[in-house]
Amino acid sequence: QVQLVESGGGLVQAGDSLRLSCAASGRTYANYAMGWFRQAPGKEREFVSAVSWSGNTLYYADSVKGRFTISRDNAKNTVYLQMNSLKPEDTAVYYCAAEMNGRARYPGNIDYWGQGTQVTVSS
Repeated sequence: QVQLVESGGGLVQAGDSLRLSCAASGRTYANYAMGWFRQAPGKEREFVSAVSWSGNTLYYADSVKGRFTISRDNAKNTVYLQMNSLKPEDTAVYYCAAEMNGRARYPGNIDYWGQGTQVTVSS
């Protein structure tokens, strides 16, 4: 069992930065690939970024590549999403996700979800 708690969301202006954190509980956290997804009103949940259990393999959606950086600290059971040069279209609820034996890239394969944190970017 893994429990995920996100933090760090908020209201910012276009061009600003935010760092999201996801604190995980559970002794097997390090065995999970971790990812971030987002869901805007009226839209489906979409993949944003993911990191392998080792931290060595990273994945990004094309829409955030070059602006967002994912990282994890297994000693702290925490995964981060550094978001720079934010745009109004980044506005969404951001969800942390964990997948055992996978890449944490597809919503249907996720084993555990966090409760979400709101990110709002004003123009």
